[in-house]
Amino acid sequence: MSHLPEFSLRKLIENSPIVRRGLTVPAIAWTAGTFATSAWAWVPATFTVDLIRDPRRLPRLRTASMAAAWAGLETLGVALSTALWAAGRGDDADAHYALQRWWALRLIDALRMLANVRLEVDNLDVIAPGPVVLAARHASIADVLVPVWLLAQHDMRPRYVLKRELLLDPCLDIVGNRIPNHFVTRNAEAADAELDALRAMATDMGLRDAAVIYPEGGIANDARRAARLARLAARDPDRAHQLKKLRRFMAPHHSGLWAILEGSPDADIVFVDHTGLEVIDDIRRTPAGIPFQSPIHVTLRRVRRADIPDAREAFKTWLDKAWIDLDRQRRPVRGTGSVRGIPSGVCT
Repeated sequence: MSHLPEFSLRKLIENSPIVRRGLTVPAIAWTAGTFATSAWAWVPATFTVDLIRDPRRLPRLRTASMAAAWAGLETLGVALSTALWAAGRGDDADAHYALQRWWALRLIDALRMLANVRLEVDNLDVIAPGPVVLAARHASIADVLVPVWLLAQHDMRPRYVLKRELLLDPCLDIVGNRIPNHFVTRNAEAADAELDALRAMATDMGLRDAAVIYPEGGIANDARRAARLARLAARDPDRAHQLKKLRRFMAPHHSGLWAILEGSPDADIVFVDHTGLEVIDDIRRTPAGIPFQSPIHVTLRRVRRADIPDAREAFKTWLDKAWIDLDRQRRPVRGTGSVRGIPSGVCT
């Protein structure tokens, strides 16, 4: 039997922007169009089911409406990015930062209207000026929008570290690749190249710039936390023993954050903790988690560069301790989106 060359549609989609966008852009436009033209059917249908099963929350209607809003904003974002390219402004970073901010803030507006998302922030003023690195907790499919909102309050420009799978989001793909974000390939063989890319991403950050990274590398939940600790215990039992104290966070990866600090040696770190979004840690649980009954509480803590270790091993130990301290600050109330506890103060 002859052997055919191995073909991976996933690799082709990831590595070829033309192929990828040729699939994702028509798909999102079709999705938005379908939501719009069939609203006469799905709006009364979901509303009727909710009236029977959960009239106080209307979770199905809210979830479907959120999906429709997302698809519409995706399509509009792609159209606006295409208009910028057609006008000869495909390399205009300021225009694309403005588009990224507009798109993210409109998504937050949709969450506010449809899911009752309300943000309360402690110590918002510590986020400026740059350069800073936002090291954010990752507990939800929605918390990627939180740093954009925070930075927009100070007219600052985010540089995101995102997993490469998010290239399947056409607006993130097109706009995100025209400004200095980085989509990470989570492959051990490519680790050195990825870290070099993170250093390069951070090299020219100034007073209005902030890198955004999620040191956990994925959405934290009980199962993933336990699995990560088990893998860590096989390599580094002492570190795993220390990080067993974590209850909300997962053991952090330090390499990406360290690489960004190497690329921007004057940058401070701002730790971003939030409570309340955990109830939608999986898209399948969205109907059960909305509307939110209490505000999403965000706490910021800025650490000056002079107080951050300048040796890699010492930095790893320091980051683990900082992560444990953040984990202790507050405990979420599962299933309600509410907040328990008193937020701690911020040191700058």
